[in-house]
Amino acid sequence: MDRLCGQLLASVPRSDQRRWGELYVRGLLSAKGRKTMKGIAEAADSSAMQSLQQFITTSPWEWKPVRQSLARLVDRELQPVAWIVEPLAVPKAGRHSVGVSRQFVPGLGRMANCQQSTGVWLASEEASCPVDWQLALPASWVSGDEARRRAAVPDHVRSQTPVQCAVGSVVSMAEDWRLTPRPVVMTAAGGDLAEVLGAFAPRRIPFVLGVDACLRVAPADPRLPVGDGRQLPAEQLVASVRELGAAVEWRDSWYARRRVAKVVSVRVALQTALDRSTGMPPLFLIGAWTDPQQARPTELFLSNIGHLSSSALFRIAKLTRRVSRDLKDVCGEVGIRDFAGRSFRGWHHHATLVSIAHAISVLARLPRQSGRLLPQRRLPLIGSR
Repeated sequence: MDRLCGQLLASVPRSDQRRWGELYVRGLLSAKGRKTMKGIAEAADSSAMQSLQQFITTSPWEWKPVRQSLARLVDRELQPVAWIVEPLAVPKAGRHSVGVSRQFVPGLGRMANCQQSTGVWLASEEASCPVDWQLALPASWVSGDEARRRAAVPDHVRSQTPVQCAVGSVVSMAEDWRLTPRPVVMTAAGGDLAEVLGAFAPRRIPFVLGVDACLRVAPADPRLPVGDGRQLPAEQLVASVRELGAAVEWRDSWYARRRVAKVVSVRVALQTALDRSTGMPPLFLIGAWTDPQQARPTELFLSNIGHLSSSALFRIAKLTRRVSRDLKDVCGEVGIRDFAGRSFRGWHHHATLVSIAHAISVLARLPRQSGRLLPQRRLPLIGSR
């Protein structure tokens, strides 16, 4: 922990700030139950709770360089297969914590009084780690000077949906963070799809997107006698070629067991203005039946990755199960849901140090080989078509 904290907090300018950062991480890892400032200070064997509070909520250290250092470390040590976008909604009883309001939560399918954020995780089959976070601020938090002042929201920060936050994170990571390019896995339902494609396609960011059953696509493979070039609902098109699918074994990290799904892939076009304006590369619609008793596909994905098989793309998509498990078992345990302050900067500082605590917890459990935390090998799901 001393080595990793020293490396990851090197960009924090003052030595006392770096010391408080290490104490905070130590407290996140050792405090029992909810990670309050008092509990963190007591667990870290520090009586300076006020100094830790100031370090988190008001100290002006930049979190982005710390996250970049963390991402490069995880990229090197974990050898991730994909970047997974994981939304996080934290229910709140009141409305004083930064970003909290009554708002629609896609994952719940209903309104809730909560705080919404998105994390971008680097994930392999063995482990995953969050490296960037964005807080989705409702309009009420940025529409007036008083609201901005109370939460110390910077002038350049605007109200964004969780999907807009995720797109911004991914684009920044792809363009500025000097990481190995990986497929981005996220949900892009309804009107969000056009926004995601409009950001990723011009930048040639590889993606595997969870899409709606009603998404209209046109088959672009002349060997398939379906649709006659007409647009069809994605679910209908995939169901019509189910016999061409193959059984794919995949690792369900939530239950720590292997499962089998039937998977089929069809080359498609969206036939929209977006195709023409961005020079969209060929798209592939992947349908999967994780429940063999279902006539309709249980999951649908859209990808611009043509050099990987449909089975590999499906396994990449299912790394969301790895992230969901690690969010519950690791990130949740070190306090990602526990920040209760009003400060926008404080939320980002807390999320950054939680990510470091998560990385320490995860990487410490992985086997070492030749000076690395993971063996040097290519995962089977990276094989080409």
